[in-house]
Amino acid sequence: MNHFEKFYDETEKANVRFVGFSTEEKRYDFGIVYSHMFFGKPLVICMQSGRSTLLDTKDLKDLEFLQKIFHIESKKQAQDLATFFYTAIPILSLETQYE
Repeated sequence: MNHFEKFYDETEKANVRFVGFSTEEKRYDFGIVYSHMFFGKPLVICMQSGRSTLLDTKDLKDLEFLQKIFHIESKKQAQDLATFFYTAIPILSLETQYE
């Protein structure tokens, strides 16, 4: 391990939520890992594509970001996802983690 500089190595018991739902246009299956790491942003994993990202409520306002990260075809689908995630993602007061 002499070739690597370790930045962190943390273990925590995380709360994980699995949710499947459908909209008028599409079915979704997500795993949401709530953690104290990464500014408290949950790790959101699309179980269909394997794509994942850290999300907070500010990220949900950027529909183009949601489209890109989850390969969503339309703004309507991205808006549907954002609407769901507003109920599933905690509102965070961000503190500086890195200086």
